[in-house]
Amino acid sequence: MAVKIRLKRIGRHKLAIYRIVVADSRSPRDGRFIEAIGTYDPSKAETKVTLNKELAIKWLKNGAQPTQTVRNLLSKEGVLAELHKERNSK
Repeated sequence: MAVKIRLKRIGRHKLAIYRIVVADSRSPRDGRFIEAIGTYDPSKAETKVTLNKELAIKWLKNGAQPTQTVRNLLSKEGVLAELHKERNSK
C-alpha cells in the first residue's frame, strides 16, 4: 500500500479550501483518508496554511510520499528542513 500526503478539496464552488491528508494512493481525491494533518486556504488576499508538524514528520518518517504541491507547502512551513536536520543529527 502506497501512502501519499495530498490535498483533499473542501469548500464551495469557486471558494476552495483544502485539507492536507494522509491517504492511500488508490483512493479518490475526495474519498477516504487515513489522517488529516492540516488545512490550506489559497484565498486571493493571503494564503493560510495550518499544519501539525509532528504528524507530518511522523508520516514522512514512515514512508509517506507528498505530492508536489504538498511538498512545496511543507517546505515553506519548514517541515522538510526539520526532518533533514533530524536525520543528519543522528
